Amino acid sequence: MTTFDFTPLFRSGIGFDGLTNALENAYRTDNNSGYPPYNIELLDENEYRISLAVAGFKEDELDIEINNGRLTVKGSQQQNNEGKKFLHHGIANRNFERSYQLADYVVVKGAALKDGLLHIELVREIPEAMKPRKVVISAENQTEKLIDSESKAA
Repeated sequence: MTTFDFTPLFRSGIGFDGLTNALENAYRTDNNSGYPPYNIELLDENEYRISLAVAGFKEDELDIEINNGRLTVKGSQQQNNEGKKFLHHGIANRNFERSYQLADYVVVKGAALKDGLLHIELVREIPEAMKPRKVVISAENQTEKLIDSESKAA
């Protein structure tokens, strides 16, 4: 098994401890089957869409679950090939499970099944406290006055 050393990436970052776990999980996850094929689209700066090709699946045969920041899509069909005689059987009717790790503040807005594609709409909702803001630089004596007025108010 190949191991990667991500230490150089973390020399200038603080609080990215979960990133190493995410990288490890991505490396270990066995999504090599390629089924079902999918796209991930960037619709806007904070909007995304995952589209999975799930032809042949009905809405009640698909399950979408979010747990601890992990989006999991499962499909399960009952195989009913009794009495059928295939000369060629190339359409995949197999069960599947796909997982996606969601970044912080990414939530699922909804999902729709249309024309054999399952579309899952995602949006990143950044809290006001996390949005960029300007910090005013003031003279040293003004900072002391600001601290004194805040401590009197508390």
